[in-house]
Amino acid sequence: MNTKGETSSGGAKDGALDSSSAAKKNSKKPKYSRFTQQELPACKPILTPGWVMTTFIAVGIIFIPIGFASLFASERVVEIVDRYDEDCVPPNYSYNKLAFIQSSATNKTCTKRLTVPKQMKSPIYIYYQLDNFYQNHRRYVKSRSDKQLRSRASEDETSDCKPEAVTKNNSAIVPCGLIAWSLFNDTYGFSVKNKVLEVSKKDIAWKSDQEHKFGSDVYPKNFQSGSLIGGAKLNASIPLSEQEDLIVWMRTAALPTFRKLYGKIETDLEANDEITVVIQNNYNTYSFGGKKRLVLSTTSWIGGKNDFLGVAYLTIGGLCLFMAISFILLYVIKPRPLGDPSYLSWNRGNVTESF
Repeated sequence: MNTKGETSSGGAKDGALDSSSAAKKNSKKPKYSRFTQQELPACKPILTPGWVMTTFIAVGIIFIPIGFASLFASERVVEIVDRYDEDCVPPNYSYNKLAFIQSSATNKTCTKRLTVPKQMKSPIYIYYQLDNFYQNHRRYVKSRSDKQLRSRASEDETSDCKPEAVTKNNSAIVPCGLIAWSLFNDTYGFSVKNKVLEVSKKDIAWKSDQEHKFGSDVYPKNFQSGSLIGGAKLNASIPLSEQEDLIVWMRTAALPTFRKLYGKIETDLEANDEITVVIQNNYNTYSFGGKKRLVLSTTSWIGGKNDFLGVAYLTIGGLCLFMAISFILLYVIKPRPLGDPSYLSWNRGNVTESF
């Protein structure tokens, strides 16, 4: 009888052990570690008045000089901006600009004269600026084939390029898509004192785009061959990796007003020099109420002319100094012990009664 009792009790123990081990296996409790239990050493700084005031003062002292340096650098940049889309339309077409730009019989040549306000040291960057042109439109941005641009083997990858994907004979257009089709095609010629200024288009595009996004074995094919021409044509004997105007244009802008690099002038210009600009006004911005501007600009260590960065640094630095001075005055005029529990909301009534 005892043997049977021992056997049954032993079986119960074994069953309990099996169930406990099974429960451990099925348990979702993570394995103990100092990391999972958040027991690692941690720095828990206490924001004392001294630390807060010192931090604000340090930020102000650092930001304000940077702001002044940025503003001075921006002020040294010489920039000439000229809107020409209206001036380059003949008077008899002033009320029908769309007919002027769409007609092949009209003369699109326009001459403008710009005066250099201050000395401009080379390189002088030439930009074209477009307003009210939404390159960030979803359908426009998606209308391209990156595979086709990278490799000749993917020439027929045009599924995303509609409506500029294939010709009437179902032959692939290279490069395909609306972005390439609408390539900017205004041209500029510059001269000073009857001396022609050469415009360099070398290194105006990102090297990474040239090397990784546009193939050296991909050549234009069937481009702008339809009845409706969207913009500039491309030289079919030059690979896409060397057509930097196209590469610059294909990097779409995020905002409706943008500038893109057209070229560089490698000659210094003196103050009061008069630049004669011969413009071929070909690009149609009149159908959507767009504007065109020509921009000549030098650069500084922060880039082009932009006062926002300097103003932002000065604003943040000034606010930090103001906050630091305010805290200092508050701490001197009305000090209080650090960590005094009498200032807690539930103790304020007791403090009032004791007074």
